[in-house]
Amino acid sequence: MSRYVRELADRALALRLAVAGRVHQYPEIQALRRFLAAFEVDCLFDVGANRGQYATMLRKDAGFRGTILSFEPNPEIFAELERRAASDRRWHAFNIALSDFDGMASFNIMAADQFSSLKKPSQAQDAIFAERNKVTRTLDMQCRRLETMLPELRHAHGFARPFLKMDTQGHDLSVCQGAGGALGEMLGVQTELGVRPIYEGGTGYRAMIDWLGDRGFVPSAFFANNKGHFPLLVEMDGIFVNQARLPQDR
Repeated sequence: MSRYVRELADRALALRLAVAGRVHQYPEIQALRRFLAAFEVDCLFDVGANRGQYATMLRKDAGFRGTILSFEPNPEIFAELERRAASDRRWHAFNIALSDFDGMASFNIMAADQFSSLKKPSQAQDAIFAERNKVTRTLDMQCRRLETMLPELRHAHGFARPFLKMDTQGHDLSVCQGAGGALGEMLGVQTELGVRPIYEGGTGYRAMIDWLGDRGFVPSAFFANNKGHFPLLVEMDGIFVNQARLPQDR
């Protein structure tokens, strides 16, 4: 009976997402539901949180009840993120950028705020992004390495089985590098995988997959992270599982 109930729930989710114009998120939500439950993830690092859309999806659609730590550099967007997190005692927001160093850096605010990044737009980006992904102003932003932050965050929030999600607009590899040895504590990683260039110096999907693979993270799921720009795929997301944290009898 549980299998039929689960299938009905899946169909209801697909219908609800379709009505809301979010049907492209169905594969991501299904993959996250299964992964976060199977590996008993108790804390999710939401890096590049924007207004909190991902965290909201985790709560409403993926059934995640653990701690969420959201990081968003843009101070204007952060104010909205902080308001949304305030009603959830297990959701905490930080107005900083995670990177591969501790210090200050120039952060680029783009015309469409979801494109804002520590990186500059690529001159080779598709024309469809040209007006939205252009720098309107820059501001000095505090950057931290996850490796230096992890002990204080663990002390404050008491988690043991974290998961790292990144949506930093071309900067995901730097976040991973800044995690250092702490990356090995993650049960899994979700990262943007750029297929076509959007940011200068952005890591291509093949290089990112290889980099994670060299550190013991292997693919669990891939899916488009937006409605797509037919016929050419621009970006996708990947969920990677930490092989060292897999059951030994597999």
